[in-house]
Amino acid sequence: MLTGRMMDFPLTLTHLVERARTFFGKTEIVSTMPDKTQRRSTYAEFTSRAARLGRALKRLGVGPGDRVATLAFNHQRHLEAYFGIPCIGAVVHTLNLRLHPTELAYIARHAEDVVVLCDEALLPLWDKLKSDVPSVRALVVFRSSEAPLPEGALDYDAIVAAEDDAFDFPAIDENAAAMLCYTSGTTGNPKGVLYSHRSTVLHAIMALAADNLGICGDDVVLPVVPMFHAAAWGLPFASVASGAKMVFNGPHFEPATLLDLMARERVTFAGGVPTIWIGILAALDAEPKRWDLSSMRTMVIGGSAAPPSLIEGFATRHGLEVTHAWGMTETNPLGTLARLKRHLRDASPKEQLYVRASQGYAVAFVEQRHTDDTGKILPWDAQSMGELEVRGPWVAKSYYGDEGKDRFTSDGWFKTGDVVTICPEGYVRITDRSKDVVKSGGEWISSVALENALMSHPAVLEAAVFAARHPKWDERPVAAIVVKPGAKVTEAELAQALEGRFAKYWMPDKYLFVEQIPRTSTGKFLKSRLRELYGDVLV
Repeated sequence: MLTGRMMDFPLTLTHLVERARTFFGKTEIVSTMPDKTQRRSTYAEFTSRAARLGRALKRLGVGPGDRVATLAFNHQRHLEAYFGIPCIGAVVHTLNLRLHPTELAYIARHAEDVVVLCDEALLPLWDKLKSDVPSVRALVVFRSSEAPLPEGALDYDAIVAAEDDAFDFPAIDENAAAMLCYTSGTTGNPKGVLYSHRSTVLHAIMALAADNLGICGDDVVLPVVPMFHAAAWGLPFASVASGAKMVFNGPHFEPATLLDLMARERVTFAGGVPTIWIGILAALDAEPKRWDLSSMRTMVIGGSAAPPSLIEGFATRHGLEVTHAWGMTETNPLGTLARLKRHLRDASPKEQLYVRASQGYAVAFVEQRHTDDTGKILPWDAQSMGELEVRGPWVAKSYYGDEGKDRFTSDGWFKTGDVVTICPEGYVRITDRSKDVVKSGGEWISSVALENALMSHPAVLEAAVFAARHPKWDERPVAAIVVKPGAKVTEAELAQALEGRFAKYWMPDKYLFVEQIPRTSTGKFLKSRLRELYGDVLV
């Protein structure tokens, strides 16, 4: 073999933060505080403080490979932790603040966190689990008021200010762990996914590509997706790599607050789960002239399947483009993106929407396939339903602690748990999660397809279809419906709206009108809870 003569340059986060300090010092970072005021800073301050944080953590005894947890909303100090921790060889571990304290304690124990960086507003949550995490030896608080600190706790800003900002980061192996993220744990205990410096940098480079997310220095990026959820989809790393302005919404997720932020800061790129955008679309429909979003380049929707009516509503009523994406904690997280191929731009608007509402096809360096229950690889015929499997340089090969070995195949693929079809063009379309698919009389019924159809009804705000027990067919679909404020609709009208669009056996047996659909810690519909509450409604 003739070996190439290129430098062996490590792909580490130290390079990204050093590059940001060198070239993008004047780029702005805006953090929304608990009182909804904005704190304005720059990359120069952010990079200096990240370096100081690293030195302060070493003074606290944090060494290579040690896990340092964050329990925080989206803001600049959390961004400093994203870089300051891994750039000294330690591992940043984001804790999901929406989980139950028992689950959080399990995760922190499993990770063996040694230091916790905690928002002041979340100290009551930390108090509920701290006694169950004996590995933690220091609590550092992101303060937002002059209230006294808990006994023994350290002031984040004080320990950072006490250090100098010398950029003397150690040499780090690119395969060393950089970040630890846990799955939402909707089935069984949450599982840890350990990102490396290499996987995180490669993922950031991919996000900069024009054919993917296309993040660049001209962008103003608003990650509505929480920084504790799959590394905020890698948006902080891609933004720092490109020098994009960053805007953080802090603890505020109300549609009007987010829209105010988008309009005021001239946001060009935002990302969040469908439930966030459902609320934003409703707010825009109610007051279409209140917010100027002409700067918005695209809004990325992921985390779960977005209804076509949502994508179409933004486009036709407000001239806003939605980019539909799919990924998981295990994929660092982006796996596929719904880009409209050139030859499909001449297709009808209906056909284009059908493509844009799919999960897209795999981004560069990620490979995709789907298999049946026996492991047989299925054809890309837009009909065959099977479990999506992926592999690539930012896809997990095992879990931290080695749980869930059955999710990884013997030939090196990750079993995602998503039931999909794949069309001849390669577009993936999720029909369900394997744990949520309705199996009626041995036949699969796509809850996602039914939900999308129901949410296209003008009176429906949200719809979640789940499997209820049935004495004859084992399972039958039931739809939980949230009606838009001021609207009215009957079961018969909803059934009529579905007639002719689906096979008769797909039609829900019952429609339940609820005030709110339960959600997971990451904002997805929690169908396991619906099954607990209403699983016997047909028995």
